[in-house]
Amino acid sequence: MEIEQQASRFQQPVKQWLKAIIWCIVYILFIVWVGNFWWLLILPFIFDAFITHFIPWTWWKKSKNKKVLAVMGWVDAIVFALVAVYFINTFLFQNYQIPSSSLEKTLLVGDFLFVSKASYGPRIPNTPLSFPLVQHTFPLLNCKSFLEHPQWEYRRLKGFDRVKRNDIVVFNFPAGDTVAEKMENPDYYSLCYYYGRDVVNSRKDIFGDIVYRPVDRRENYVKRCVAIAGDWLQIKDNQVYINGEKQQKFPGIQFNYYVQTDGTVLNADLLDQLHISNDDRIMLDNTQNAQQITQLGLNSNFPIYHFPLTQESYNKLLLVPGVKKIMIEPSWVGGEVFPLGSHKNWNRDNYGPIWIPQKGKTLALNTYNYTIYQRCIAVYEHNKFEIKNGIFFINDKPTKTYTFKMDYYWMMGDNRHNSADSRYWGFVPEDHIVGRPVVVWLSLNKDKGWFNGKIRFNRFFKNAER
Repeated sequence: MEIEQQASRFQQPVKQWLKAIIWCIVYILFIVWVGNFWWLLILPFIFDAFITHFIPWTWWKKSKNKKVLAVMGWVDAIVFALVAVYFINTFLFQNYQIPSSSLEKTLLVGDFLFVSKASYGPRIPNTPLSFPLVQHTFPLLNCKSFLEHPQWEYRRLKGFDRVKRNDIVVFNFPAGDTVAEKMENPDYYSLCYYYGRDVVNSRKDIFGDIVYRPVDRRENYVKRCVAIAGDWLQIKDNQVYINGEKQQKFPGIQFNYYVQTDGTVLNADLLDQLHISNDDRIMLDNTQNAQQITQLGLNSNFPIYHFPLTQESYNKLLLVPGVKKIMIEPSWVGGEVFPLGSHKNWNRDNYGPIWIPQKGKTLALNTYNYTIYQRCIAVYEHNKFEIKNGIFFINDKPTKTYTFKMDYYWMMGDNRHNSADSRYWGFVPEDHIVGRPVVVWLSLNKDKGWFNGKIRFNRFFKNAER
């Protein structure tokens, strides 16, 4: 009798066997891709769910209690959805919303993107025990959405492509490993530089608690990859040079300008035509900004505007009656750049030359490049790195060179004067790369009403890589 019961477990319809075989094959292929064959131990459970049913997976369906059926039906659907979303977000793609203007006018504030993680190869998560759809903190509850342990070492699965120069890339913010919860911008290290580490750590009323975040739980940023591993980068008067060659300027690239008129007011319709957002429409208070206006060589007796322009918008504005002068924002407005406190006489518009670290390449260490590569060697590649009496020590051993373990990238926003990017916080390590935006699936204009152009229909299904 018992043998007959066991045999009956295998007497399933052909359709059920086909489902079991397909799901088992898909799961095996996934394991081969991931490369962790311990996961084969789960294969018998998948087979059991379709064929043998030793485990009563759907016990609640036999209940005569309607409340149990209703509640467990919802629980079953929610658990399935969360598991599916977790694996899709981890290995295939995720949704991302553009929160800031750093890539305007290439990608706009309010664009919703599908980001392909398979493009560059999905990462095995550093923190596998996490809640899907939440980056690091539960809204309202204000607590972590992940467990810090276990933490797995960095490993990336095979992708379809590699990060190339000029790709738009989503990545985890490298300087976001340590965060002042009440003041996340500027980053913690910039706050310490300007205010002092003791002040930042002690003044919780201003800066909040100081928390640490693993790589995959750091904020997601999106920028354009301007230089890849092994490149030499230099910026001269806002023009980017890679390995000595001038790089193309994309149509969406824009810079900040001061606009002097003869008293003419630049109205909202004109600024709409120039695609200048409400947040960017600044008219200087000439009385309060008298010193700055004098430094700029402008006339404080007439209106002065300050906003970003693409080359196309700049050319249009030149033809507007009443516009007397348009001058680009000078570099000293941009503040100090990476590496902070190095006194290299670099600025936002004139930067470098600087070499982008490449995996397997060896760097000769010296006092000039110590501040440039210190964070890569010590923080991103987990070494004890210090200098004593002019001698470099890595993990307490004297050395004159260092060989990098990862590739690095240099990321910049197309909104060049309104972008917190590599010029301010340095290199992006390969283990921080999340994926490549593929398509804009929704775009909402925060400056417009629902019946007055809020939905940008012309951006639906726009290629997000250009």
